[in-house]
Amino acid sequence: MADLLKLLLRVAEKAANVARVCRQEAPLFQLLVQEKTGVDKNKKFVQDFKTLANMFPKMIDHIQGEESNKFENGLEKETAALLVTVLDGDQMAATLMACAIHQDATLTLSDTSTDNLHIPLSPSDLSIWIDPIDATSQYIEGREEVVEEGCLCPSGLQCALVLIGVYLRATGEPVIGVINQPFNHKDPTGWKGKHFWGVSCGSVKACSVLRPKERPAECPGLSVVLSSSEKQAVKEALAPLCGPDRLMYASGAGYKILCVILGLADIYVLSEGSTFKWDSCGPHALLLALGGGMLDLKECLRFSHCEGGHHDQGELTYHQSHSESPGAERWANQGGLVAYLDCQMLHRVIGELKGKF
Repeated sequence: MADLLKLLLRVAEKAANVARVCRQEAPLFQLLVQEKTGVDKNKKFVQDFKTLANMFPKMIDHIQGEESNKFENGLEKETAALLVTVLDGDQMAATLMACAIHQDATLTLSDTSTDNLHIPLSPSDLSIWIDPIDATSQYIEGREEVVEEGCLCPSGLQCALVLIGVYLRATGEPVIGVINQPFNHKDPTGWKGKHFWGVSCGSVKACSVLRPKERPAECPGLSVVLSSSEKQAVKEALAPLCGPDRLMYASGAGYKILCVILGLADIYVLSEGSTFKWDSCGPHALLLALGGGMLDLKECLRFSHCEGGHHDQGELTYHQSHSESPGAERWANQGGLVAYLDCQMLHRVIGELKGKF
């Protein structure tokens, strides 16, 4: 299983390489962008897109993701074994893409070594969710935001992430998560990425990120990150809990969860069912590895079971679909979500939200 984690990290880095190459080469980028339509269109956005960045090998019906492997650019529907065929005969684009895909994904696992991890699982126990580019709209717009150290990025390329989550087929519990941020920072040679990983399996808890330090007593206000489109009632309910400028907004579900993981925000709240299993599975595993979790907000508000230590009731799972829903909605987190590291902070947030919407 340690080898599986290393493989997932390399796969995520290859996806990040593809993402960076696509942004650097304008003709390739335009060729690879296709608007989603019909049931695959995310209802949250006027325009939502998919990309051809999901170059992952299939794993016998147990690798799933946001993007389908069907991609059309006015091509006849025929088997496309070669990239040059998939890319409508564009040899330059195919060459650039192939170079990125086959480039050696060199990673430095300096935070916490994976070599000594002993995870009591078998591949036959597991399934995988992949999101090749989360916050696709931010990726396509391509804004390069300047962010102060220790602050979250409200929008732009930094919000675009590669997300891979591994979960137990039997229970849906997330056990391994990989997050790759292809556009973490920029130097004179171009954009550089950063990766994060976590394992939560029984007593095995390991993460490349250290749990954020507790806030000093003189800073009592919570910091909450929301979507800018969040309900006004939610914003008004949480504002009294937050100090000045601590009710924050950012793009991308995966990025907002990463903000909680890194301690840039205490809590992420989403009242709508506009995220999906591929958005949350990987980051959820990191939260669990750090002692936090991710809950169905609707269930939390119904039962108010957040006092005390860690709890399982309401924890998001990843193995069951909403069979009555169409298309991608089958895999939506329909009750909304709340991501946290500190259960006491979670309890305060749920207390403020209960009965407000």
